[in-house]
Amino acid sequence: MSEARDNFGVRFGMWLFLYTEIMFFGGLFILYSVYYHDYYPYFIQGGKELDIFLGSLNTFVLLASSFCVAASIEFLRKGARKAALALLGSTVLLGSLFLFDKGIEWAHKFSHGIYPGSASLAAGPKGLTIFFGLYFTLTGLHALHVLIGSTVLAYCWVLIYRGRITAGNMNWLENTGLFWHLVDIIWIFLFPLFYLIL
Repeated sequence: MSEARDNFGVRFGMWLFLYTEIMFFGGLFILYSVYYHDYYPYFIQGGKELDIFLGSLNTFVLLASSFCVAASIEFLRKGARKAALALLGSTVLLGSLFLFDKGIEWAHKFSHGIYPGSASLAAGPKGLTIFFGLYFTLTGLHALHVLIGSTVLAYCWVLIYRGRITAGNMNWLENTGLFWHLVDIIWIFLFPLFYLIL
């Protein structure tokens, strides 16, 4: 009974944390919508300057990673430890690939003088400056969440390997999996807002 109560408390705490994350990004999405209304032509212009191939690739990468983490939890629940380790390792690798792709995209923008506070943006229209300010802020915060999630999932991998996370003790893995799914969902919103903007 005590263990069930502890598990409920851990899960409730995680859901509460995820709620605060949703509220945080929700506020930023509202800010985006306000500026989109005020500077619509410049947001369209800014969106055309983003690499839709890398954005699409990263969408596929995160969707695949979410499948892998969900499958790893299910395999571990069934006692298939090796399969769970392989899938969780794949999730971490896919998260690293996402960050690598994002780094390439950011580096390309920086090489063209497109970054917060750059002279080229300062000399251009205010709407374009706001668009890229939001782009770097939102995708940067998201990338930070991917980095944190990947790190904790790698730690879970070590715990599974050492037998500390098992089918009967999965709180760490399940809660980190929930966080990873949220990271995926946030990107599902970011991708059309910046890359498919109309």
